[in-house]
Amino acid sequence: MTPETSASAGPAIGLNVGIYLDLRNPPQWRRDWSRVYAFGLEVCEEAERLGAHSVWLSEHHLFDDGYLPQPLTFAAAVAARTRRIRIGTAVLIAPFRPAIELAEDAAIVDAISGGRLDLGLGAGYRRPEFDSYGVDFTRRYTDTDERVRALRGLWRDSRVLPAPIQDPVPIWLGYNGPRGAHRAGLLGEGLLSISPDLYAPYRQGLIEGGHDPASARMAGVVNAFVTDDPERDWPIVARQHAYQWDSYRHHMVEGTDAPAPRPIDPERSRAAGLTSAMGGLLYGTPDDVAATIAKHTIGIPARTVFLWASLGGMDEATTIRHVQTICQQLAPMLRRANVA
Repeated sequence: MTPETSASAGPAIGLNVGIYLDLRNPPQWRRDWSRVYAFGLEVCEEAERLGAHSVWLSEHHLFDDGYLPQPLTFAAAVAARTRRIRIGTAVLIAPFRPAIELAEDAAIVDAISGGRLDLGLGAGYRRPEFDSYGVDFTRRYTDTDERVRALRGLWRDSRVLPAPIQDPVPIWLGYNGPRGAHRAGLLGEGLLSISPDLYAPYRQGLIEGGHDPASARMAGVVNAFVTDDPERDWPIVARQHAYQWDSYRHHMVEGTDAPAPRPIDPERSRAAGLTSAMGGLLYGTPDDVAATIAKHTIGIPARTVFLWASLGGMDEATTIRHVQTICQQLAPMLRRANVA
């Protein structure tokens, strides 16, 4: 990144820290579904009690572990059980829903929460999901762009009731790669990535779209696990991390001619650390993880990072301990970090 690019990112600030949930229920460790969702809500309440900035919810369909299929439904429950924590989707797959449905559902969650919704939208990538919804896979980026424009119009013109509490509702786009970052900029929305390589095309898109480049904002997931005892937790983390990413990789090639991927090696993931490549894992103590994240986000307008509360359906005790470590040890360090 050039000095000019870094300077344009704005004044030095700290990072907000949140947690990320997919609510998986793996077949080999299957629990009662009512407990899965009840525990997910308990995790959100605990994160709020400990001062977390936000909770983010993911979406997939037709996974054999029941990966959360309807984030806004669960977001409404989180909104009803919490008072301060922000609630984000990372991401909601926009092409699967008509704009009017998205506008109404998001407005209701925003109303229930008192104005705490961050609406992260993405284009999706799994053909079986598009087939199940009867949606054209080849139009996924165009459809997502159109949803964003339609949402802004519906809310601006008061064509849906109730109206959102926030004006405007923060919209984030989970577009990957330079072309996707540029698209997010053209639309004038936040970029749901903290990859330093994407800031320049994102900023250029903002300028070309007639938006103030100073409005640039980035947020995103960090594939990390933070612990005060790395050796104690590694056997559990290695197993759940391997499950999580083997599942992603298996479902990614469904409906394609691509060969089945080989199982992931957790030791190689740990060695890779914080990387944009699939399957890397930043693993270590709060000090080490905080230093790596802070260094990674220097020079970009990063505002929020969030970490998986649970890796691949991890057991409840380890999940709660992880959330407590994120909130009580990692978050205070990153709030003080000089990251822009």
